[in-house]
Amino acid sequence: MAHRALQAWVDEVAGLTKPAAIQWCDGSESQSARINELLVAGGEFIRLDPAKHPNSFLARSDPRDVARVEDRTFICSRETADAGPTNNWQAPAEMHATLRTLLSGSMQGKTLYVVPYIMGPPGSPLSKVGVELTDSPYVVANLRIMTRMGSVALERLGDDGEFSKGIHSVCRLDPAERYISHFPDENLVISVNSNYGGNALLSKKCFALRLASVLARDEGWLAEHMLILCLTDPQGRKTYMTAAFPSACGKTNLAMLVPPQRYSDAGWKVETIGDDIAWLKFGADGRLYAINPEAGFFGVAPGTSYRTNPNAMFACRENTIFTNVALRSDQTVWWEGIGGPPPENLVDWRGEPWTLDSKTPAAHPNSRFTAPARQCPCISPEWEQPEGAPISAVIFGGRRSSVMPLVYQALSWQHGTYLGATMSSERTAAAAGKVGELRRDPMAMLPFCGYHMADYWRHWLEVGRRGGERMPGIFHVNWFRKDAAGAFFWPGFGESIRVLKWIAERCRGEGAAVETPIGWLPPPDALDISDLRIERTAVESLLRVDRAEWQAEVADRESWLARFGEKLPPELKAENDALRSRLQ
Repeated sequence: MAHRALQAWVDEVAGLTKPAAIQWCDGSESQSARINELLVAGGEFIRLDPAKHPNSFLARSDPRDVARVEDRTFICSRETADAGPTNNWQAPAEMHATLRTLLSGSMQGKTLYVVPYIMGPPGSPLSKVGVELTDSPYVVANLRIMTRMGSVALERLGDDGEFSKGIHSVCRLDPAERYISHFPDENLVISVNSNYGGNALLSKKCFALRLASVLARDEGWLAEHMLILCLTDPQGRKTYMTAAFPSACGKTNLAMLVPPQRYSDAGWKVETIGDDIAWLKFGADGRLYAINPEAGFFGVAPGTSYRTNPNAMFACRENTIFTNVALRSDQTVWWEGIGGPPPENLVDWRGEPWTLDSKTPAAHPNSRFTAPARQCPCISPEWEQPEGAPISAVIFGGRRSSVMPLVYQALSWQHGTYLGATMSSERTAAAAGKVGELRRDPMAMLPFCGYHMADYWRHWLEVGRRGGERMPGIFHVNWFRKDAAGAFFWPGFGESIRVLKWIAERCRGEGAAVETPIGWLPPPDALDISDLRIERTAVESLLRVDRAEWQAEVADRESWLARFGEKLPPELKAENDALRSRLQ
């Protein structure tokens, strides 16, 4: 191994964890096949029907280990003030001592896998290298799909290149001693006692967001929890957009949107560049360019179907790992919302027989599919271009049954940063807390920002000042406004291309808009909804700005922003005060 620092670190971790063997992962097909066979032989993988799901497998996790655990996720910065009020903090020395005890001898009788990987397209100046040391072949199998893994990363690393470090050990899967710990000052993540994707695939939220957000702050770019899409109009003009949504707000569906027939016949097209994470850096022309640092999709299965997201269904037909879904008798997968009634003779995600009389879901609500992005029918041919995509629009959104209109445009980058900082969503049955309760989730980064959220907002403002007039427009959408009977006004899914069309027009300096106290809104006729069979009054309700509702919203935002004390950028308080004044 030419990279002496990497070899020394591997030797150090091996000396602590005491593995029976060390295996360097090269990313080859042959090595991947051997690891999959190892998982099948050990009962960790079930091979699916080779005709209907070629080279695909079902995995079942420990019932105590099925999701990200925010209360066991720590930012171990030097000072507690650097983590801020929205993160769990522990002193680095104390956390290292705790983890060292848990890791000591934790890999005895196991193989330590050394997994080098690239986040981003090979050859891109926006990409970065990470290395995860893990004792989980399940993690290795997933990382091969989610990253550019193996020899390609070592070539990028060279003899002395920088890399982010990740150490993962399954240990005993003890929830009481589960730690997902980030050391931003060391560019290091250590995860123990979990084998769930979000806690164990350290390339994903741990590196690509929590560590990368700190790197982005220090290096002058943005690491964001955002999809990236390309909208092409009938004239061939392309508009690249990023969008941030909290969970259960249609993020993946928007990334893989299928235009309705009238639009596709006219030449409209939506292509996916990324469904979850975006790294945005300034190009030579002063614009922000975005890459998708990942190579795969780690999608939520329940609710995904050929009706709601056909592109996702096609993407996971082969070369896919399904985790915690149900198994049919013909060795194919099933989950709630996949379409049609539940089949007979299902085996649930725990490996138990499941019938219509069962009291629990057949698939876990957070069950997943890990699929290569290249298999998605709508993946953009430009998704791996080294320079990234020039972004014209940044979209924020949430699930709000009232108050928020269907779409509006921020008055400036500073105003848009305020929109992102105060964005909110109503909790669903799948989330902890009371259903319908409002949760602030700034930029959809609340669980993923690796440092003080107020400093993160300040960084957004500084990036905006650097970019000046070349910065993207910022928009806010809400697909979930309801009428008095509780029905959604907006049909959503593919019909949301009508909103993207208006956003693209606004980015080109076109598109009708009216100025309101909250920002620029489209007049009803600007949304091209004549064929949607939506009553004029419903459209007006979708775009209504109720001053009384918004005054209450401003008061709630003021309380939220006050949590950040003296660190709150004064520009954001000024934006909240200005909104209050405009509403009066």
